[in-house]
Amino acid sequence: MTGTPATRLWDLPTRITHWSLVVLILTAWLSGGQQMQIHTLAGYGVIGLLVFRLYWGFVGGETARFSQFVKGPGATVGYLKTMGRRTAADLVGHSPVGAVSVVALLLVMIVQAALGLFATDIDGINSGPLSYMVDFDTGRLASEWHELSFRALQGLVVLHLAAIAFYALWKRQNLVTAMITGKRRFIGPAPNLKFAPAWRFVLGVVIAAGAAWLIARGLKLPKL
Repeated sequence: MTGTPATRLWDLPTRITHWSLVVLILTAWLSGGQQMQIHTLAGYGVIGLLVFRLYWGFVGGETARFSQFVKGPGATVGYLKTMGRRTAADLVGHSPVGAVSVVALLLVMIVQAALGLFATDIDGINSGPLSYMVDFDTGRLASEWHELSFRALQGLVVLHLAAIAFYALWKRQNLVTAMITGKRRFIGPAPNLKFAPAWRFVLGVVIAAGAAWLIARGLKLPKL
């Protein structure tokens, strides 16, 4: 794509969260049923990242905020009508269709992680930290739905990868590089984006780490 020099589009916290989720979800998948300690730790990491991403979706950089990229049905349908064009729209951040993908992935990951917290295996040995709140049958049901929701997540990931390939091959727009470097070239004038100060990132890390730690303890605070 030609046009303006590469312009900063995605902030560092958004990119770190994105790629960390990729690594941890892959780790949880490969370790599930085999190395449950690693699977559990990866799950806690995913929970922390999800908490941070929700927080960052309200106070983060302009392109990371839900209010910037989540659009109504009209905008989504309108954008779908342009998908057949060879040139990509000169959008800032996620497209309306990309926004649907992001929200769907986040929702399924939240559901999947939450179910894992209540899940209980058949022997009652490897159980989620909140499984003590439900009876055995409910814990087993949570375990089954935990696995089923992961199948849904896999389906969404396949669609996500297919969309990336479509943009690269048909619209000649490299979405992966932009999410690695944080920069993208624009056909028109470069946008003047606002990014969040560092203290918001630090606060978000503290909130996310604290939430993951508390959940890992079964929502039980240590005795003083």
